Amino acid sequence: MKAVVLVGGEGTRLRPLTHHTVKAMVPILNRPFLEYLLQHLANHSVDEVILAMGYKPDSIQNHFTHAHGLPVKLVYSIEPAPLGTAGAVKYAEQYLDNTFFVLNGDVFTTIDLTAMLRFHKESGAKITIALTPVEDPTRFGVVETDNRFRIKKFIEKPPPDQVTTNNINAGVYILEKDALKNIPSGRRVMFEHDVFPELLSAGDPLYAYPTDAYWIDIGTLENYHRLNCDLLTGKCPHPDPKTVRPVPPESSFVHPQARVQGPVLIGERCRIGYGVQIIGPAVIGTGCHIEDCAIIEKSILWQHVTVGKNAILRNCIVASNSCIASNSALEGVTITPEHKTP
Repeated sequence: MKAVVLVGGEGTRLRPLTHHTVKAMVPILNRPFLEYLLQHLANHSVDEVILAMGYKPDSIQNHFTHAHGLPVKLVYSIEPAPLGTAGAVKYAEQYLDNTFFVLNGDVFTTIDLTAMLRFHKESGAKITIALTPVEDPTRFGVVETDNRFRIKKFIEKPPPDQVTTNNINAGVYILEKDALKNIPSGRRVMFEHDVFPELLSAGDPLYAYPTDAYWIDIGTLENYHRLNCDLLTGKCPHPDPKTVRPVPPESSFVHPQARVQGPVLIGERCRIGYGVQIIGPAVIGTGCHIEDCAIIEKSILWQHVTVGKNAILRNCIVASNSCIASNSALEGVTITPEHKTP
């Protein structure tokens, strides 16, 4: 089975984190986000993934060229210009079989893809769209279905008095290759606004697969922080739990008089000084240096971050190679190497 992952653009809502790091490669529990998608697909018998890329493809290719033990075969489809969700899949058409998955590359989900594929085949759908419930559907495009889950209507950002369902497009699809035949090549085309409504108007069988599985779009700083915390606390099941170490690795030093109150994940080659307090859920990336008596609470530190003596971080995200000045106190902020702490 094959899948297309739409790696997408620069992730403007995740700025300033994505000034230096492609959105698909931001670390989740010290591993690139994209690795989680690949593992989830592999868990459901997908053996080949086409990465549809346009923005900074080299950083992704370089990482996976040197990665070991990948669970799937990777194929790179690099767009000459942004082609939209459907245009990107059309551009990768040469690599696809008759039936394949498509996933938005900024969505983390535990949707049972095996069950979704079974439903797709049994329904005779040309396209099956996974749906997920949200509290406020007025911010999204909702999908109306009949009692057999055949799609009747797409409604983009309905006003509150016109909301008939809270199920929205989850950004996970199963397509028959025939669905691509009328998509023009070399043009920007969107599944959501162009392809799906057109096929529905033509009477093609489009079905929905409602699910209450865990689902989150990591395209905002708030959701990025939440996903890390949900994986650490077990609110979201980890797709590869054996990779999460409950204790610091041997290459890291944690002072006997430091206090680590979990859940906390500490990466390789870290140094945690005297009197440091780390209060979870928190993530400390590879090569971080936490100096004496610093306090880190519910924060995510990427690689090679230095936190000075007596500094306090609460609910923060700190990008790689950042330095937090001694005696500074920061809460609810995102810090990059360009950020100057007081």
